Amino acid sequence: MGVYLNPGADNFIEARKSKIYVDKSGIISYLNSVAGTTQKYVCVSRPRRFGKSMAADMISAYYDRTTEAKELFSGLGIEQDESFEEYANKYDVIALNMQEFLSNSDTMEELLALLKKSVLWDLKDEYPNVRYFDGKNLSRSMRDVFAATRRKFVILIDEWDCIFREYRERKDDQEKYLDFLRDWLKDKSYIALAYMTGILPIKKYGTHSALNMFAEYSMINAGGIAKYTGFTEGEVKSLCEKYHMSFDETKAWYDGYRLEQTIEQPKDGKRTEIIEIYSPRSVVSSMIEGKFAPYWNQTESFEALRIYIDMNFDGLRDDIIAMMSGESKKIDIRSFTNDMVTFNTADDVMTLLVHLGYLGYDSRSESVFIPNHEIMREYVTATATSRWSEIINSVKKSDELLTATWAMDAARVAEGIENAHFETSHIQYNDENALSYTLSLAYYAARQYYTMIREMPAGNGFADIIYVPRQKYADKPAMIAELKWNKDADTAIRQIKEKKYVKALDGYVGDVLLIGIDYDKKTRKHECKIEKITI
Repeated sequence: MGVYLNPGADNFIEARKSKIYVDKSGIISYLNSVAGTTQKYVCVSRPRRFGKSMAADMISAYYDRTTEAKELFSGLGIEQDESFEEYANKYDVIALNMQEFLSNSDTMEELLALLKKSVLWDLKDEYPNVRYFDGKNLSRSMRDVFAATRRKFVILIDEWDCIFREYRERKDDQEKYLDFLRDWLKDKSYIALAYMTGILPIKKYGTHSALNMFAEYSMINAGGIAKYTGFTEGEVKSLCEKYHMSFDETKAWYDGYRLEQTIEQPKDGKRTEIIEIYSPRSVVSSMIEGKFAPYWNQTESFEALRIYIDMNFDGLRDDIIAMMSGESKKIDIRSFTNDMVTFNTADDVMTLLVHLGYLGYDSRSESVFIPNHEIMREYVTATATSRWSEIINSVKKSDELLTATWAMDAARVAEGIENAHFETSHIQYNDENALSYTLSLAYYAARQYYTMIREMPAGNGFADIIYVPRQKYADKPAMIAELKWNKDADTAIRQIKEKKYVKALDGYVGDVLLIGIDYDKKTRKHECKIEKITI
């Protein structure tokens, strides 16, 4: 057992002993299916807090020939897989965390020299009797070991992209790094599997395709390993039952990453489905601490988000405000170059935010959105520190507006929306859709108590905005808001009734506030009417 060569299973054992351990060993079945084939190169990118390092430790423990996989994986899903015994403990594993080498180096030359020396130190200690052609050449020395033993290597590189995150402007160093990885890994017979994890997909350099042999799985294209990216809905439900936590609240706080998963079907070939993925670190923290809170900022400052949303690209500011009001925005992800400095459009910035976990991505509609309440709070904090007055003032006054609505004080509600409109006046305010942005931001405080649904099919049409109280707040009234432009609030209320929008609340029992809001373009005044019914 070495430091980097066959490091053993200590980290995996520690993970399994943790208070909460969710079995993600199924990914090993996929890796076994590509090991020793031309598809043996796999790069998985996920945001921080999504269990990348834990997965790498698990994979290392399984393939490492110095461990006892049968004992380590007892009771886990992979134990029942037909490939389990064929690949378990069959390889020399080289496990590296690039952040460690980066932290102990001042230049790329130092980093690569330290990495090579470290691995060679373990290699020669394990195989002292091998004849090495060039004892300072890592690739050639691994080839010499393979020639002598016929035992292949599994290469695991965690935080592989930290160079691109910390050497953001040093393109020459980035290319040296990519060229090293290519020369070390590509088309090498001594490699059975190369598995890299990071936040960013592999950097694009135009025609420079150093690592084009890797299959990439990310928050935009998770393929057949989507369910291993984070916690699935079924896994979260089980945790909620065990720890007596509200699933409804957990979903509102930590859900929202919609990944398209590829499913193999023996008879019908492949099909895809959208699955909901939850932020693992946040769910675990919530279960252990027994409360719902923003755990995201415990590992990363909101400054990371603020830097990107403050970028002065046409339309980006309005897109962020629209998403904070509950909208999705269609984007083109193709021009993103997979780094943190090269941005040509607002779409490039939003694509990066998907990879960082600050936006969810729906591959079928090619649109992005703010995934959950925890991340929404990051946006509120980031915009507040950036002095986005249209956000700050609306959020500050949101509690007052919600209280006025519950009190059915239509005049105060109209006044509150009037003020919110003034704050968002830079947005083109000429239709009901723009009015809905204003209303959604003005009712920011409602998200603490409600699930907000826009354009919800209801009765004989689509209700503009429906607020359904979450289970924890069943004492609050449901709310149905209908928005009008150059008509009147009575017309809005009448439409709610005539088109039977209340049917959207199927299964709900209790009070419902019908809220009609109209904006008169000529007088630039808002009118509000509120009625209460009980169902």
